[in-house]
Amino acid sequence: GLTRGLKGLADKRNVTVVQGSAYFTSANSLKIESHDGEGESFLTFEQCIIATGSEPATLPFLPDDARIIDSTSALELTEIPNNILIVGGGIIGLEMATIYSALGSVVSIVELTETLMPDTDQDLVKPLEKLLESKCEAIFKGFEVTAGLVKKEGIEMTFKNSKSTHSGIYDAVLVSVGRVANGNLIDANKAGIEVGKNGIIPVDHQMRTNVSNIFAIGDVVGEPMLAHKASHEAKVASEVAAGITTALDTHCIPSVAYTDPEVAWVGLTEKNCLTDNISYEKGIFPWAASGRSLTINRSEGLTKLLFEPVTKRLLGGGIVGTNAGELIAEISLAIEMDCNVSDVALTVHPHPSLSETLTMAAEAYEGTITDLYLKK
Repeated sequence: GLTRGLKGLADKRNVTVVQGSAYFTSANSLKIESHDGEGESFLTFEQCIIATGSEPATLPFLPDDARIIDSTSALELTEIPNNILIVGGGIIGLEMATIYSALGSVVSIVELTETLMPDTDQDLVKPLEKLLESKCEAIFKGFEVTAGLVKKEGIEMTFKNSKSTHSGIYDAVLVSVGRVANGNLIDANKAGIEVGKNGIIPVDHQMRTNVSNIFAIGDVVGEPMLAHKASHEAKVASEVAAGITTALDTHCIPSVAYTDPEVAWVGLTEKNCLTDNISYEKGIFPWAASGRSLTINRSEGLTKLLFEPVTKRLLGGGIVGTNAGELIAEISLAIEMDCNVSDVALTVHPHPSLSETLTMAAEAYEGTITDLYLKK
């Protein structure tokens, strides 16, 4: 339905859509190989925006078998497997674990690092991990997948750490170990476009590549590989191509894991601050003290805000819990508006609501909260 809607918008705006696989032949032309067997054609342009996205990364030592799937084919299965192993405990892997568990599959997860969602503050991940532990058959952290063997009854997977080796047979194996940008698939060198590591095309703050008339946006320009970041970059690139002076400011792009519960964060994280030696202080409000979370029986969440110690300016925030992906938008706006702790704490929210946990976290930080007893 969304795809049909985009086609309708393109038609109304007199956008010509050409279906096929495109390859640069110069900095002003493309070769397009038709998908319907009609051969190839050529297209010339004055300006170009590359938006070729990314592909799921693979484990090349695994066999070629229809039961070994990636995050794309995981949404196209004709039947639900009785049991499934998810290789990778990042955002996409845990989203798929949530989905398949809800659909009735027995889910196991194997993650190379010692933590799930390793780039995320672990106090936000812990409530999710606790629920996953109750829903999954097993979660193997710190294990490396070493082999996969095709058998009639399933895929036999072997993974190990420094202390032990584990093997199991699974109806399906979902490989979710990251994504690779598609910068190397379009003959970019023929246009003189620089392509870096993992197929990523470097761009400046106006989304311009090293070739002045060619821009790039989305996954192909690197992390964070998020749809809302790509849309914002596309607007910047289009405006610059149209002669408007604008640039991209990416210090405040929210990230959301659409798991159950959801995990969302924006701005600086505690991990960022510790790595870059940035001073910060934090206010945390546990949802176990939220009237709204108790009435919906989802008290496992928490809201966390980070503040600059001197100015009390909001640096970042994270939420784990129901609708975290919706709630994080207010923190995004507060960071963009350079709000300080008083701006957040004195904003009146509806009660009972999950949104008021932002105010509570700010009040917890400044010591004015009445809903909790926090020793000064």
